[in-house]
Amino acid sequence: MAALPPFHASVAPVTAAQLGASWRPGCPVGPEQLRVVRVSYVGFDGRAHTGALVVNRSVSNDVQVAFRRLYAARFPIRRMEPVARFGGSDDRSMAADNTSAFNCRYAVAPGPKRWSVHAYGEAIDVNTVENPYLEGGRVLPPAGRAFTNRARRRRGMAVAGGVLVRVFASVGWLWGGRWTASPDWQHFSKTGG
Repeated sequence: MAALPPFHASVAPVTAAQLGASWRPGCPVGPEQLRVVRVSYVGFDGRAHTGALVVNRSVSNDVQVAFRRLYAARFPIRRMEPVARFGGSDDRSMAADNTSAFNCRYAVAPGPKRWSVHAYGEAIDVNTVENPYLEGGRVLPPAGRAFTNRARRRRGMAVAGGVLVRVFASVGWLWGGRWTASPDWQHFSKTGG
């Protein structure tokens, strides 16, 4: 296995223009509360890449620590771009197997309409195809159907006791894969929601 270059992380403010369609007035947090965190990650090709996540400034340190540990463990990530690159569309981002964080949107869940934890920048979805969300008989994204048998472990998957789940737990984040009614294997959040 070839050596990887040293891990790199940086944090910078983000503007409304940079957030594009992923933010609008009326969202629960403003651009001044968000940061773009650029981190090294290992791709499915085994090589080092740089990705960007927009997160709440209050969790930017957690994100850097978690991705440093994932990089050291060589956990593969398909791609990592802000949802703004997908026109603010969660569906388009998930279909691209994109690891992302902030998106001012409502929760995709039964019950009353409420803001998603992503709308606060306090949640990250990792490898969305390998780690789909099951909700009301739907598989999101649809390409994730090939990964609904969680007993068949493959690269990039979040599994109980696996490196991805352990790394996020090490920074105090909870995993949506523990939800029994509607498991959200891609979802990690500071708040548990």
